[in-house]
Amino acid sequence: MIEIENILRNELNTGEKELIYDPVVSQVSRDSHAELNELEKSIQGCSLCKLHTHRTNLVFGDGNPNAELMFIGEGPGADEDFQGKPFVGRAGKLLDRIIAAMGFDRKDVYIGNIVKCRPPDNRTPEADEILACSPVIFKQIKIIKPKVICCLGLPAAQTILKTNQPMKSLRGKFFNFGGIKVLPTYHPAYVLRNPNIARPLVWEDVQKIMDLFGKKKQ
Repeated sequence: MIEIENILRNELNTGEKELIYDPVVSQVSRDSHAELNELEKSIQGCSLCKLHTHRTNLVFGDGNPNAELMFIGEGPGADEDFQGKPFVGRAGKLLDRIIAAMGFDRKDVYIGNIVKCRPPDNRTPEADEILACSPVIFKQIKIIKPKVICCLGLPAAQTILKTNQPMKSLRGKFFNFGGIKVLPTYHPAYVLRNPNIARPLVWEDVQKIMDLFGKKKQ
């Protein structure tokens, strides 16, 4: 597989703690809800990568178009492909519990994925698929202008931060993305597979986001 860093633009020194990319987040949006709807409509017939041949529904994103907190995963699963909404299966239910434990409601945040169509057998998206689809998530970020992004899983973190650093070097740390704070942590699906190891680490990570928003730890 071609390494993500080598095919994405603006390669950065992976030794740097702060990986800076400017999505022009300072521009005033005319109407984030309308802009997201327009963007979603524009990609409904997308066939830029092979994933479109497997999809039932394109899974654009869901939530508050003016959210201060945004969660980004890697791609839809079977339930998401069927319903057309992100994080509605077992991993999604766990994410809902995490969001609630953080002191937020799902309707207050925005949730999206790096790729919008389900990879076969829930495999990790391949580099060419990420390259084809990732401009959409960057446009979503530019429209929503969140204060904080929580990247769920390595593909999301590596794509947003444009790095090949491993999760152990990324998780639980804040990085700068054009003035937006980005914190990578483990994907809820990984937590379900490895609860004893991953659950306390994810909770440790998201508490740092809670601190930024002044949320009380339960």
